[in-house]
Amino acid sequence: MHNVRLNSILDNDFYKITMQNAVVKLFPGSVVKYEFINRGKHQFPEGFDAALREAVDKMAELKLTKDEKKFMAKTCPYIDLPYLDFLEGYHYDPSEVKIHQEGNDLSVTVEGLWYRTILWEVPLLALISELHYEMNHMERDSNGVVMNKTLEKAETLAKLGVNFAEFGTRRRHSHKVQNLVMEALTQKKNSTFIGSSNVHFAMKYNVKPIGTHAHEWFMFHAAEYGFKMANELALEHWVDVYRGDLGVALSDTYTTDVFFQQFDKKFAKLFDGVRHDSGDPLEFADKTIAHYERHGINPLFKYIIFSDGLNLEKVEEITNYCKGKIGVSFGIGTNLTNDVGLKPMNIVMKLIGVQAPNKEWIPTVKLSDEHGKYTGDPKMIELAKEFLRIKE
Repeated sequence: MHNVRLNSILDNDFYKITMQNAVVKLFPGSVVKYEFINRGKHQFPEGFDAALREAVDKMAELKLTKDEKKFMAKTCPYIDLPYLDFLEGYHYDPSEVKIHQEGNDLSVTVEGLWYRTILWEVPLLALISELHYEMNHMERDSNGVVMNKTLEKAETLAKLGVNFAEFGTRRRHSHKVQNLVMEALTQKKNSTFIGSSNVHFAMKYNVKPIGTHAHEWFMFHAAEYGFKMANELALEHWVDVYRGDLGVALSDTYTTDVFFQQFDKKFAKLFDGVRHDSGDPLEFADKTIAHYERHGINPLFKYIIFSDGLNLEKVEEITNYCKGKIGVSFGIGTNLTNDVGLKPMNIVMKLIGVQAPNKEWIPTVKLSDEHGKYTGDPKMIELAKEFLRIKE
């Protein structure tokens, strides 16, 4: 018996909630498939599948509480009441999750209606990470050390004068460590900490839940409407639902260069900024600034959220580079919630297919700004590169 489990339906990244709201409204009949990808080639001990299965099965008991619903209604006025009523009636269906272990290899897939299965990815990764450390009997730093490290980071970031959020749910060491990190971040006076991507912890520590959409939003649109239309329709649909709220656009699903071809003046004015998640951050800043200037928009009225594998050195370099040119903000994940003296896991879960009306699966792909980090069906990757004229 392992005591690793989720205690709240809101223990998830906020962008899963915002995307689910949009999916319920726009794509209620779409069926999708996700797959766990063990990028770090981690070894899973015997019995891991059973322990994960047990934790997943327990998630069926989670329900949105009255207090959680009140918090959402008050903090996120752009999410309407019908969706919150839906979420109150929602529960996880563990039969959507298939778990299989062969030797030290773990396979996890999720399949079902997109509006239902969209919430699985982040909790599954968090559970896999926490169980991995527990079942391999790996000793982490003490609570005091974790708190002190976090306070030191907050101190440095305050001196830099940059806003930052905690983005570390999916690869956290454990629920307990994330809680310690949040405790440290919220007790520091004069901090530039602005919120968390984790809705449960945002509520517990009375900070803002932060997030808009993820790569899967664009990947789905590519499978549904074709690569050429993916960025434009994904943004258009986002605007249809949120009417100008939640205005940060993710730029690198099909490379930033392709994105900026479609991020025209309308979108550039409507969205508050863009999120950087792969490739050279300074190069990205230059491209973004040039794009706004080309459209006659002052980049100082816009901002970039940097969220790609950040540590304090990277944050400082980016801050100094962008100063006086464009607004910046940072989403720091693993470096906050899994800096405990152990090697953080390198695991992801990706949308891998969308079911067509004739029940055939259309594979999805992601072509980030990091060459060699393309994910998905190799044939489809080649097709996407051809359609979008991407030359490596």
